[in-house]
Order: sequence, then structure tokens, then C-alpha cells
Amino acid sequence: MKVAIDTNVLLYAEGLDDAPRREAVLDLLQRMPRGTLSVPTVVLGEFFHVLTHRGNRSRVEAREAVISLGDAVPFVSTTAGAFAMALDLAVDHRLGIWDALILASAAESGCRLLLSEDYQEGFTWNGVTVTSPFASPRHPLLEAMLLKDGEY
Repeated sequence: MKVAIDTNVLLYAEGLDDAPRREAVLDLLQRMPRGTLSVPTVVLGEFFHVLTHRGNRSRVEAREAVISLGDAVPFVSTTAGAFAMALDLAVDHRLGIWDALILASAAESGCRLLLSEDYQEGFTWNGVTVTSPFASPRHPLLEAMLLKDGEY
């Protein structure tokens, strides 16, 4: 099962805003089976922007963070088809265009889950279910795929 990661989750992993959430996200990401994670390219732009503005990182530091991320997790391209789907999502479900584009890109690339805090918990569209990494209890799809201790 493929899982896409939203900007807010990456920002927690990078150490912005909330140390306890950083630890929770890092633990969760380490427990994901290899080859299951991906990042939509629109997330990379948001990630870079927030790091350089709210995160007070230099552009060089932000670029290095994005490049390092690409070394660890494949990027999902944004296509014209995903953009067309995002427009429909924005209209039909009243999502912001950037959130809609993230969800549409995840769906187009075959992801089954999107880890994010920016949508209603459990919202499912076109085969992608959105779940917060901090939801309690965890979404059953996410819980089922996590590696247990010693399986790393």
C-alpha cells in the first residue's frame, strides 16, 4: 500500500512547531514499510516556503532539506490530469486548491492513504483515505501497515 505525506507532517518531522509531535511523526515514519511513502511535488513547494518563512531557514538550508527528503522518499509528479481532478475537488468538496491538488496527486499515483491534518479525519476520495498521524485510535489502514518492534 502506498502512502502520501502532506506538508504539515513533514514540517513536524523537520522539527517545526512541536517537539512531541516531531517524535511521534518520526516514530511513525520509521515504522512504515520501505517503499510505501511518497511526497506530492506540490508539498515540496509548500515545505520549502514554510521552512524559509515561518521556519527562518535560509533558502540554501531549505533546498538541502528538500533534496534530503528526495533521497529518502520518492516524489509524486503533479500532472495536468491531477490538476483537473483538483479543480473538481475544490468545487465539489470546497477544498482549497493546494489541498485538492495534494489529494488528487496522491490518488493519481495510486496512494491509498494521505497522512495529513488538513482534511476531515477519514475523508476518502478516489480511493485515498486521509488520516492524521495523531488520530487516536489510528485509522485501521494505517495501523495494519505499521511494522511492529523488531520488524525494521
